[in-house]
Amino acid sequence: MELTTDFYLGDCKEQLKFLPDNSVDLIVTSPPYADQRKNTYGGIHTDKYVEWFLPISEQLLRVLKPTGTFVLNIKEKVVEGERSIYVMELILEMRKQGWLWTEEFIWHKKNCYPGKWPNRFRDAWERLLQFNKDKKFNMYQEEVMVPMGDWAKSRLKNLSNTDKIRDNSKVGSGFGKNISNWLDRDKAYPTNVLHLATECNNKNHSAAFPEELPEWFIKLFTKKYDTVLDPFMGSGTTLTVANRMIRNSIGIEIMPEYFEMVKKQFNTIELTLFEPTVEYAKTKSERRYTVR
Repeated sequence: MELTTDFYLGDCKEQLKFLPDNSVDLIVTSPPYADQRKNTYGGIHTDKYVEWFLPISEQLLRVLKPTGTFVLNIKEKVVEGERSIYVMELILEMRKQGWLWTEEFIWHKKNCYPGKWPNRFRDAWERLLQFNKDKKFNMYQEEVMVPMGDWAKSRLKNLSNTDKIRDNSKVGSGFGKNISNWLDRDKAYPTNVLHLATECNNKNHSAAFPEELPEWFIKLFTKKYDTVLDPFMGSGTTLTVANRMIRNSIGIEIMPEYFEMVKKQFNTIELTLFEPTVEYAKTKSERRYTVR
């Protein structure tokens, strides 16, 4: 089976229109945050962010398969000592578009530098919002299981009588657990908090995230030869990881220098670059490159 990586240069709001309906299995992306990366991406003001993003999310809703997932890495901005609410406003408006806000993951930046302001401390986390088109979607939970580790040596070493039955929660939530079920297991399911270091390598991009971030979601939501899309490609991290994991991928980038940089990266790992034909360029986009 052929493995493909497609590059588009331009505004993703327009370039997404070239993609077929229901053709993408997973979208993983980190758009410019409000009022940040002004020198690179212009810096959309918090008051305009939702209005700017909704035409993009409308196209993403169209191209995502009913069984697919959209993971959005985004962060609030603190303005004059108060947290902006543009992320919450965006979630509400996307729900009106037809998105289901299924889950929220937290990326804990475990190597974050400490710091403070008069009324707050430095954030050591970012949001990863999960959206879906349907309540039934592809999810391969066993692919992201983690070693039992020290928890097995402590909590499972001396089980109480309560641990050996499905005991209801003491706070009245109704949820219970039988800890003894985990006695003979060497792996457990993770939580929705991802403990990952920030990207330390120089990727010639101001906001590159670590490869482990898209890798974790690609494992969780896709299988080999599924299609992964990053409409804000940046330094190409998502595409690089998807290619390594034998997934088809699509990247869209508005900045020509990053677009050329990623193209060059893929060329140096001995993939063949095909230029589009004149006929194709006239009917679709003369700035699309396909790496096979």
